[in-house]
Amino acid sequence: MAMFLRGLCVFCVFSSVSLQYVPPYTEECRTGMYPPSGPTFKGDVAWYTVDLDSPASRRWTEVITDKKPDLIVMAQAIRDLEDAFVPSGRLAELLDKALPLIIDTLPYPFNEEMKGIAAASGLPLGDVILFNIFYEVFTVCTSLVAEDPDGNLVHARNMDFGLFMGWDMKNQSWVIAEKLKPLVVNVDFRRNNKTVFKSTNFAGYVGMLTGIRPNLFTLTMNERFSLDGGYIGILEWILGKRDGMWMSFLTRSVLENATSYAEAKKLLSDTKLLAPAYFILGGNQSGEACVITRARTHNLNPLELDVKQGRWYVLETNYDHWKAPLFLDDRRTPATKCMNKTTQANISVKTVYDVLSTKPVLNKLTTYTTLMEVSKGTLESFIRDCPSPCMPW
Repeated sequence: MAMFLRGLCVFCVFSSVSLQYVPPYTEECRTGMYPPSGPTFKGDVAWYTVDLDSPASRRWTEVITDKKPDLIVMAQAIRDLEDAFVPSGRLAELLDKALPLIIDTLPYPFNEEMKGIAAASGLPLGDVILFNIFYEVFTVCTSLVAEDPDGNLVHARNMDFGLFMGWDMKNQSWVIAEKLKPLVVNVDFRRNNKTVFKSTNFAGYVGMLTGIRPNLFTLTMNERFSLDGGYIGILEWILGKRDGMWMSFLTRSVLENATSYAEAKKLLSDTKLLAPAYFILGGNQSGEACVITRARTHNLNPLELDVKQGRWYVLETNYDHWKAPLFLDDRRTPATKCMNKTTQANISVKTVYDVLSTKPVLNKLTTYTTLMEVSKGTLESFIRDCPSPCMPW
Protein backbone atom coordinates (compact mmCIF):
# COMPACT_ATOMS: atom_id res chain seq x y z
CA MET A 1 0.00 0.00 0.00
CA ALA A 2 2.78 2.44 0.88
CA MET A 3 4.47 1.70 -2.46
CA PHE A 4 1.22 2.33 -4.34
CA LEU A 5 0.55 5.57 -2.50
CA ARG A 6 4.09 6.73 -3.09
CA GLY A 7 3.75 6.21 -6.82
CA LEU A 8 0.39 7.98 -6.81
CA CYS A 9 1.88 10.95 -5.01
CA VAL A 10 4.93 11.38 -7.23
CA PHE A 11 3.28 13.53 -9.88
CA CYS A 12 1.66 16.00 -7.48
CA VAL A 13 4.88 16.53 -5.53
CA PHE A 14 7.35 16.63 -8.40
CA SER A 15 5.11 19.03 -10.32
CA SER A 16 6.25 21.68 -7.82
CA VAL A 17 9.94 20.60 -7.86
CA SER A 18 12.36 21.55 -10.62
CA LEU A 19 13.05 18.60 -12.93
CA GLN A 20 16.74 19.27 -12.23
CA TYR A 21 16.19 17.65 -8.83
CA VAL A 22 14.10 14.64 -9.82
CA PRO A 23 15.74 11.30 -8.89
CA PRO A 24 18.38 10.05 -9.37
CA TYR A 25 19.59 13.53 -8.34
CA THR A 26 22.30 13.54 -5.68
CA GLU A 27 24.86 16.08 -4.54
CA GLU A 28 28.52 15.76 -3.69
CA CYS A 29 29.21 14.28 -0.25
CA ARG A 30 29.09 17.02 2.36
CA THR A 31 32.05 17.78 4.60
CA GLY A 32 32.58 20.06 7.59
CA MET A 33 28.91 20.06 8.62
CA TYR A 34 29.64 19.30 12.30
CA PRO A 35 29.20 21.04 14.67
CA PRO A 36 25.82 21.85 13.08
CA SER A 37 25.21 25.33 11.74
CA GLY A 38 23.84 27.03 8.66
CA PRO A 39 20.60 26.51 6.74
CA THR A 40 20.30 22.74 7.35
CA PHE A 41 20.45 23.19 11.13
CA LYS A 42 17.19 24.30 12.71
CA GLY A 43 18.10 23.99 16.37
CA ASP A 44 19.28 21.88 19.29
CA VAL A 45 16.95 19.45 21.05
CA ALA A 46 15.97 20.07 24.67
CA TRP A 47 16.47 17.39 27.34
CA TYR A 48 13.78 16.11 29.72
CA THR A 49 13.70 13.43 32.40
CA VAL A 50 11.03 10.74 32.64
CA ASP A 51 10.91 8.98 36.01
CA LEU A 52 9.99 5.33 35.48
CA ASP A 53 9.24 5.04 39.21
CA SER A 54 6.42 7.59 38.98
CA PRO A 55 2.81 6.66 38.08
CA ALA A 56 2.51 6.04 34.33
CA SER A 57 -0.21 8.65 33.95
CA ARG A 58 2.11 11.40 35.22
CA ARG A 59 5.44 10.49 33.62
CA TRP A 60 5.09 12.83 30.66
CA THR A 61 3.48 15.80 32.43
CA GLU A 62 6.55 18.07 32.30
CA VAL A 63 7.19 17.34 28.62
CA ILE A 64 3.57 17.84 27.62
CA THR A 65 3.16 20.98 29.70
CA ASP A 66 6.10 22.55 27.85
CA LYS A 67 5.07 21.27 24.42
CA LYS A 68 1.29 21.62 24.75
CA PRO A 69 0.87 24.49 22.23
CA ASP A 70 2.92 22.66 19.60
CA LEU A 71 1.09 19.39 20.25
CA ILE A 72 -2.27 21.11 19.77
CA VAL A 73 -1.09 22.68 16.49
CA MET A 74 0.08 19.28 15.24
CA ALA A 75 -3.20 17.60 16.23
CA GLN A 76 -5.17 20.27 14.34
CA ALA A 77 -3.01 19.74 11.26
CA ILE A 78 -3.85 16.04 11.37
CA ARG A 79 -7.54 16.86 11.67
CA ASP A 80 -7.25 19.17 8.66
CA LEU A 81 -5.78 16.27 6.68
CA GLU A 82 -8.63 14.01 7.80
CA ASP A 83 -11.12 16.59 6.56
CA ALA A 84 -9.24 16.84 3.26
CA PHE A 85 -9.61 13.07 2.75
CA VAL A 86 -13.24 12.90 3.93
CA PRO A 87 -14.72 16.43 3.73
CA SER A 88 -17.87 15.46 5.62
CA GLY A 89 -15.87 15.23 8.83
CA ARG A 90 -17.06 11.67 9.33
CA LEU A 91 -13.56 10.22 9.39
CA ALA A 92 -12.62 12.43 12.33
CA GLU A 93 -15.91 11.57 14.02
CA LEU A 94 -15.30 7.84 13.52
CA LEU A 95 -11.77 8.05 14.90
CA ASP A 96 -12.95 10.09 17.90
CA LYS A 97 -15.41 7.33 18.77
CA ALA A 98 -13.47 4.22 17.79
CA LEU A 99 -9.90 4.82 18.94
CA PRO A 100 -10.63 5.46 22.65
CA LEU A 101 -12.35 2.07 22.74
CA ILE A 102 -9.02 0.30 22.20
CA ILE A 103 -7.03 2.15 24.87
CA ASP A 104 -7.55 -0.49 27.56
CA THR A 105 -6.52 -3.24 25.14
CA LEU A 106 -3.08 -1.66 24.75
CA PRO A 107 -0.35 -2.93 27.06
CA TYR A 108 0.60 -1.19 30.29
CA PRO A 109 2.23 1.30 30.81
CA PHE A 110 1.64 2.69 27.32
CA ASN A 111 -2.13 2.94 27.71
CA GLU A 112 -1.89 4.81 31.00
CA GLU A 113 0.82 7.10 29.63
CA MET A 114 -1.43 8.02 26.69
CA LYS A 115 -4.28 8.79 29.08
CA GLY A 116 -1.93 11.04 31.03
CA ILE A 117 -0.81 12.83 27.85
CA ALA A 118 -4.42 13.46 26.87
CA ALA A 119 -5.17 14.88 30.33
CA ALA A 120 -2.07 17.10 30.40
CA SER A 121 -2.56 18.43 26.85
CA GLY A 122 -6.34 18.73 26.85
CA LEU A 123 -6.47 16.81 23.57
CA PRO A 124 -9.09 14.13 22.94
CA LEU A 125 -7.77 10.68 23.78
CA GLY A 126 -8.47 9.60 20.20
CA ASP A 127 -6.03 12.21 18.89
CA VAL A 128 -3.29 10.98 21.21
CA ILE A 129 -3.84 7.33 20.22
CA LEU A 130 -3.84 8.23 16.51
CA PHE A 131 -0.52 10.06 16.91
CA ASN A 132 0.94 6.97 18.59
CA ILE A 133 0.05 4.60 15.73
CA PHE A 134 1.21 6.81 12.85
CA TYR A 135 4.70 5.36 12.84
CA GLU A 136 3.39 1.92 11.97
CA VAL A 137 2.53 3.14 8.44
CA PHE A 138 3.92 6.60 7.54
CA THR A 139 7.70 6.90 7.85
CA VAL A 140 10.93 6.76 5.84
CA CYS A 141 14.36 6.90 7.51
CA THR A 142 18.09 6.31 7.18
CA SER A 143 20.01 4.49 9.95
CA LEU A 144 23.60 3.26 10.14
CA VAL A 145 26.13 1.77 12.55
CA ALA A 146 29.83 2.12 11.77
CA GLU A 147 32.95 0.80 13.51
CA ASP A 148 36.03 3.01 13.73
CA PRO A 149 39.62 1.64 13.54
CA ASP A 150 39.74 1.28 17.34
CA GLY A 151 36.60 -0.89 17.46
CA ASN A 152 34.28 1.87 18.74
CA LEU A 153 30.77 1.98 17.30
CA VAL A 154 28.94 5.07 16.06
CA HIS A 155 25.17 4.75 15.52
CA ALA A 156 23.33 7.52 13.70
CA ARG A 157 20.00 8.16 12.04
CA ASN A 158 17.89 10.65 10.13
CA MET A 159 14.25 10.56 11.20
CA ASP A 160 12.10 11.24 8.15
CA PHE A 161 8.43 11.52 9.06
CA GLY A 162 5.21 12.72 7.42
CA LEU A 163 5.18 11.05 3.99
CA PHE A 164 1.89 11.81 2.15
CA MET A 165 0.77 14.01 5.04
CA GLY A 166 -0.01 17.21 3.19
CA TRP A 167 2.43 18.64 0.64
CA ASP A 168 2.59 22.43 0.99
CA MET A 169 3.02 23.61 -2.61
CA LYS A 170 3.88 27.20 -1.62
CA ASN A 171 6.63 26.33 0.87
CA GLN A 172 7.60 23.01 -0.77
CA SER A 173 7.43 21.11 2.48
CA TRP A 174 5.45 18.35 4.18
CA VAL A 175 2.91 19.82 6.58
CA ILE A 176 3.15 17.21 9.33
CA ALA A 177 6.95 16.98 9.13
CA GLU A 178 7.17 20.72 9.81
CA LYS A 179 4.65 20.53 12.68
CA LEU A 180 6.64 17.71 14.28
CA LYS A 181 9.96 19.54 14.45
CA PRO A 182 9.00 21.66 17.51
CA LEU A 183 7.93 18.41 19.24
CA VAL A 184 11.36 16.74 19.07
CA VAL A 185 12.76 16.10 22.56
CA ASN A 186 15.60 14.12 24.12
CA VAL A 187 14.53 12.04 27.10
CA ASP A 188 16.56 10.55 29.93
CA PHE A 189 14.56 7.64 31.35
CA ARG A 190 15.53 7.01 34.96
CA ARG A 191 14.82 4.49 37.68
CA ASN A 192 16.09 4.97 41.24
CA ASN A 193 17.61 8.25 40.01
CA LYS A 194 19.86 6.37 37.57
CA THR A 195 19.70 6.48 33.80
CA VAL A 196 18.22 3.32 32.28
CA PHE A 197 18.21 4.53 28.67
CA LYS A 198 18.06 7.70 26.60
CA SER A 199 16.02 8.46 23.51
CA THR A 200 15.01 11.04 20.97
CA ASN A 201 11.22 11.32 20.86
CA PHE A 202 8.32 13.31 19.56
CA ALA A 203 6.50 14.79 22.56
CA GLY A 204 3.25 12.87 22.96
CA TYR A 205 4.65 9.65 21.48
CA VAL A 206 5.26 6.94 24.08
CA GLY A 207 7.05 4.36 21.93
CA MET A 208 10.76 4.48 21.06
CA LEU A 209 12.21 5.07 17.60
CA THR A 210 15.76 6.05 18.55
CA GLY A 211 17.56 5.12 21.74
CA ILE A 212 20.68 4.10 23.63
CA ARG A 213 21.18 1.90 26.66
CA PRO A 214 24.52 3.42 27.73
CA ASN A 215 27.52 1.09 27.46
CA LEU A 216 25.30 -1.79 26.28
CA PHE A 217 23.58 -1.15 22.94
CA THR A 218 22.00 1.39 20.59
CA LEU A 219 18.79 0.94 18.63
CA THR A 220 16.86 2.63 15.83
CA MET A 221 13.81 1.48 13.90
CA ASN A 222 12.89 2.12 10.25
CA GLU A 223 9.65 1.35 8.47
CA ARG A 224 9.58 -1.62 6.11
CA PHE A 225 7.11 -1.37 3.23
CA SER A 226 5.11 -4.55 2.73
CA LEU A 227 1.71 -5.63 1.48
CA ASP A 228 1.35 -7.31 4.86
CA GLY A 229 1.78 -3.88 6.46
CA GLY A 230 1.10 -2.18 9.73
CA TYR A 231 -2.42 -1.16 8.82
CA ILE A 232 -3.36 -4.86 8.68
CA GLY A 233 -1.88 -5.51 12.12
CA ILE A 234 -3.67 -2.49 13.56
CA LEU A 235 -6.98 -3.66 12.06
CA GLU A 236 -6.45 -7.14 13.48
CA TRP A 237 -5.78 -5.61 16.89
CA ILE A 238 -8.98 -3.57 16.75
CA LEU A 239 -10.91 -6.70 15.74
CA GLY A 240 -9.53 -8.65 18.69
CA LYS A 241 -6.48 -10.55 17.34
CA ARG A 242 -3.76 -9.33 19.69
CA ASP A 243 -0.92 -11.84 19.57
CA GLY A 244 1.52 -9.39 17.98
CA MET A 245 3.38 -6.47 19.56
CA TRP A 246 3.41 -2.85 18.48
CA MET A 247 6.82 -2.05 16.96
CA SER A 248 7.62 1.01 19.03
CA PHE A 249 6.37 -0.64 22.22
CA LEU A 250 8.79 -3.51 21.58
CA THR A 251 11.74 -1.17 21.04
CA ARG A 252 10.94 0.70 24.23
CA SER A 253 10.63 -2.57 26.15
CA VAL A 254 13.99 -3.71 24.76
CA LEU A 255 15.69 -0.43 25.69
CA GLU A 256 14.20 -0.55 29.16
CA ASN A 257 14.73 -4.21 29.99
CA ALA A 258 17.36 -5.93 27.82
CA THR A 259 20.75 -6.12 29.51
CA SER A 260 22.93 -7.13 26.55
CA TYR A 261 23.29 -6.84 22.79
CA ALA A 262 22.55 -10.56 22.44
CA GLU A 263 19.32 -10.32 24.45
CA ALA A 264 18.17 -7.26 22.51
CA LYS A 265 18.93 -8.99 19.21
CA LYS A 266 16.92 -12.08 20.14
CA LEU A 267 13.88 -10.08 21.25
CA LEU A 268 13.91 -7.94 18.12
CA SER A 269 14.36 -10.99 15.89
CA ASP A 270 11.79 -13.33 17.42
CA THR A 271 8.89 -11.27 18.81
CA LYS A 272 5.75 -11.35 16.66
CA LEU A 273 4.87 -7.84 15.45
CA LEU A 274 1.86 -5.90 14.24
CA ALA A 275 3.92 -4.47 11.38
CA PRO A 276 7.05 -5.35 9.42
CA ALA A 277 10.10 -3.31 10.36
CA TYR A 278 13.84 -2.83 10.20
CA PHE A 279 15.63 -2.82 13.55
CA ILE A 280 19.16 -1.39 13.38
CA LEU A 281 21.06 -2.56 16.45
CA GLY A 282 24.55 -1.76 17.67
CA GLY A 283 26.35 -3.36 20.60
CA ASN A 284 29.34 -2.37 22.73
CA GLN A 285 31.99 -4.67 21.23
CA SER A 286 33.79 -4.78 17.90
CA GLY A 287 31.62 -6.51 15.30
CA GLU A 288 28.37 -6.07 17.22
CA ALA A 289 25.97 -4.42 14.79
CA CYS A 290 23.24 -5.69 12.52
CA VAL A 291 20.17 -4.87 10.48
CA ILE A 292 17.25 -7.08 11.50
CA THR A 293 14.73 -7.28 8.66
CA ARG A 294 11.40 -8.29 10.09
CA ALA A 295 8.25 -9.72 8.62
CA ARG A 296 5.41 -9.61 11.10
CA THR A 297 6.09 -13.19 12.22
CA HIS A 298 9.78 -13.85 11.59
CA ASN A 299 13.28 -12.55 10.84
CA LEU A 300 14.56 -12.36 7.25
CA ASN A 301 18.17 -12.49 6.00
CA PRO A 302 19.93 -10.52 8.78
CA LEU A 303 22.82 -8.26 7.78
CA GLU A 304 25.76 -8.42 10.20
CA LEU A 305 28.74 -6.13 10.65
CA ASP A 306 31.84 -8.05 9.55
CA VAL A 307 35.02 -5.97 9.56
CA LYS A 308 37.19 -8.93 8.48
CA GLN A 309 35.10 -9.18 5.31
CA GLY A 310 35.34 -5.44 4.72
CA ARG A 311 31.85 -4.63 6.04
CA TRP A 312 32.78 -2.01 8.63
CA TYR A 313 29.32 -0.47 8.62
CA VAL A 314 25.70 -1.49 8.13
CA LEU A 315 23.23 0.93 6.60
CA GLU A 316 19.46 0.74 6.18
CA THR A 317 16.88 3.05 4.58
CA ASN A 318 13.49 1.46 3.85
CA TYR A 319 14.24 -1.36 1.43
CA ASP A 320 15.46 -4.92 1.94
CA HIS A 321 19.25 -4.86 1.78
CA TRP A 322 19.33 -7.71 -0.78
CA LYS A 323 17.05 -5.81 -3.19
CA ALA A 324 17.46 -2.60 -5.15
CA PRO A 325 15.67 0.41 -3.64
CA LEU A 326 12.87 2.16 -5.51
CA PHE A 327 14.61 4.50 -7.97
CA LEU A 328 12.38 7.40 -6.87
CA ASP A 329 13.59 6.93 -3.28
CA ASP A 330 17.21 5.86 -3.47
CA ARG A 331 18.87 7.23 -0.35
CA ARG A 332 20.93 4.06 0.03
CA THR A 333 23.23 4.66 -2.95
CA PRO A 334 24.33 8.21 -2.02
CA ALA A 335 24.68 7.27 1.65
CA THR A 336 26.81 4.25 0.73
CA LYS A 337 28.92 6.35 -1.64
CA CYS A 338 29.60 8.89 1.09
CA MET A 339 30.39 6.25 3.72
CA ASN A 340 32.88 4.58 1.37
CA LYS A 341 34.40 7.95 0.48
CA THR A 342 34.80 8.72 4.19
CA THR A 343 36.63 5.39 4.81
CA GLN A 344 36.79 3.53 8.10
CA ALA A 345 39.97 5.37 9.07
CA ASN A 346 38.04 8.65 9.27
CA ILE A 347 34.77 7.50 10.80
CA SER A 348 33.43 9.59 13.69
CA VAL A 349 30.25 11.34 14.76
CA LYS A 350 31.45 14.32 12.71
CA THR A 351 31.87 12.45 9.44
CA VAL A 352 28.69 10.42 9.94
CA TYR A 353 26.80 13.69 10.41
CA ASP A 354 28.27 14.79 7.06
CA VAL A 355 26.84 11.68 5.40
CA LEU A 356 23.40 12.28 6.89
CA SER A 357 23.59 15.92 5.74
CA THR A 358 24.05 14.99 2.07
CA LYS A 359 20.96 15.22 -0.16
CA PRO A 360 18.83 13.18 -0.67
CA VAL A 361 19.80 11.39 2.56
CA LEU A 362 18.78 14.75 4.01
CA ASN A 363 15.43 15.61 2.46
CA LYS A 364 12.16 17.47 3.02
CA LEU A 365 10.90 14.78 5.39
CA THR A 366 13.93 14.90 7.70
CA THR A 367 12.88 16.13 11.14
CA TYR A 368 15.97 15.32 13.19
CA THR A 369 19.40 13.70 13.12
CA THR A 370 20.65 11.69 16.11
CA LEU A 371 24.24 10.62 16.83
CA MET A 372 25.03 7.95 19.45
CA GLU A 373 28.28 6.49 20.82
CA VAL A 374 27.65 3.45 23.00
CA SER A 375 31.06 3.42 24.68
CA LYS A 376 30.56 6.99 25.88
CA GLY A 377 26.86 6.56 26.58
CA THR A 378 26.12 9.71 24.58
CA LEU A 379 23.14 10.72 22.48
CA GLU A 380 22.88 14.09 20.74
CA SER A 381 20.17 15.25 18.36
CA PHE A 382 19.63 18.19 16.05
CA ILE A 383 16.47 19.47 14.37
CA ARG A 384 17.06 19.61 10.62
CA ASP A 385 15.90 21.59 7.63
CA CYS A 386 16.48 21.01 3.93
CA PRO A 387 16.06 24.34 2.12
CA SER A 388 15.02 24.17 -1.51
CA PRO A 389 16.25 22.85 -3.84
CA CYS A 390 15.79 19.61 -1.91
CA MET A 391 14.25 16.25 -2.63
CA PRO A 392 10.75 15.63 -1.22
CA TRP A 393 11.99 12.33 0.30
